[in-house]
Amino acid sequence: MPIRWRIIALFFVHAIALGAVHTRIPDLQLALGLSEGQLGLVLMGQPIGGLTSFLFSSLVIERFGPRKLILVLMPVVAIGAALITVAPNATLMFVLMALNGVGFSLTNVAINVEADRVEAATGSRVMNTCHGAWSVGFLLTSLLGAAMRGFAISPAVHLWTLAPLVIFLVMLIVAPMPVVPAREHAGDNKKRFALPTLATMGLVAFGLGAALTEGAARAWSIIYLRDSFEIAAWIESMALPALLVTMAVGRLVADRWIERFGPVVVARVLASIAVAGMTLVVLAPNAVLALTGFGLVGVGICVLYPLTVSAAARIGDRPASQNVAATTLIFQLVNLGAPGLIGAVAQGFGIRSAFAMLIPLLILTWLMAGRLGAKAKSTPT
Repeated sequence: MPIRWRIIALFFVHAIALGAVHTRIPDLQLALGLSEGQLGLVLMGQPIGGLTSFLFSSLVIERFGPRKLILVLMPVVAIGAALITVAPNATLMFVLMALNGVGFSLTNVAINVEADRVEAATGSRVMNTCHGAWSVGFLLTSLLGAAMRGFAISPAVHLWTLAPLVIFLVMLIVAPMPVVPAREHAGDNKKRFALPTLATMGLVAFGLGAALTEGAARAWSIIYLRDSFEIAAWIESMALPALLVTMAVGRLVADRWIERFGPVVVARVLASIAVAGMTLVVLAPNAVLALTGFGLVGVGICVLYPLTVSAAARIGDRPASQNVAATTLIFQLVNLGAPGLIGAVAQGFGIRSAFAMLIPLLILTWLMAGRLGAKAKSTPT
C-alpha cells in the first residue's frame, strides 16, 4: 500500500479508536450513578490531560518520531478507553479520561505531523483527505455506538471487542510504513515547550471561526431544531449528520481544489459558503431550510481546520511538530470555554443569537485567509 493511502487509513482508524468511548458516556453515567454535574467534572479529565500534553508533545515527537509514537500510543489509547468501561468509581474514571486525553493529544499531533511529512516527501497535498477520512471514521463509530446501545450491548463488551481490532489495524497500517524525513526548518528543535508564536496566532485567527462553528454545531444543532420548530425527534436528530456528511465529503475532495486554485482562494470561497449557511440557519423559517443551512456550513468549514494545521506545519521557523502543537493548543483552550459561552448566550438571548455570534468569526476567517499564502522558510536543519 502506498504511503499516501496508509496515512489516510491511519486517520480513519484514529477516529474509530478515539471516538468510540464518547458514544457510551450516557451508559457509563448510569452505571456509576453520576449526576449531570458529577459527569461534567469527570469529563473534564480528557481536556485537562490533553491541554497539558500539547505543551511537551513536540519534544516527544522530535525525540522518538511520529511513526514510533503512533505504534506505541494508539494501542495504549484503545486499551485505556476500554478500561474506562470498568472503572469502579468517578475518581478512577476521571484519571482514565485524563490519560485518554493525553493519548489523544499526542497521537493527534503525531498523525498530523506525519501527514505533513508525507506531503513534503511526495509533493502533493493529502492533509484534507486525511481529515476527511477522520470525519468518516468518527461518523461510523458514532453510528456503531448508537447501534450497540440499540441492541443493549454493554460498553465493556463494545470497547473490549474494539480494542484488539484497533491494535491489529494500527500494526497492519503503521508497521510497514517507511520513516519519512521531517520537513526542513530554520529553528532550534531542542526547545522543551511548543509555545504559540505570532505566526501561529495568525493562523488561529484564521481557523477559529471554523473550529467554534463545528463545536457549536456538534453540541447545539439538535437543540436548535428542537427549540425552533415543531417537528419529529428523528428530524431534529438530522441536524448533526447534515453537517458531518457534507464536511466529510468536502474534505475528501478538497485536496484537488487546493492544488488547482491554491489554499487562499479555496479558503475564501468556503468561508463565504459558511457565512451564507450560518446566516440561513439563523434566519430559517422552517426545518428544511435550517438543515440546508447546516449542510452548507459543513461544506464551508470542511477544510478550514486542516488548512490551518497544514499551514502551521509549513511555517518553517521551527520543527513542524512545535507549530502544529502550539496551534492545536490554542484551539483546545478556546474550545474548552466555548460551550459555556454559547450556552449563556442561548439562555439569555435565544439559540438563534448564539449561532449568529459565530458569523463575525467566519468573516474573520475570510479576512485572515491570506495567512495561508505566507511562504514557508526553507532553511535546512
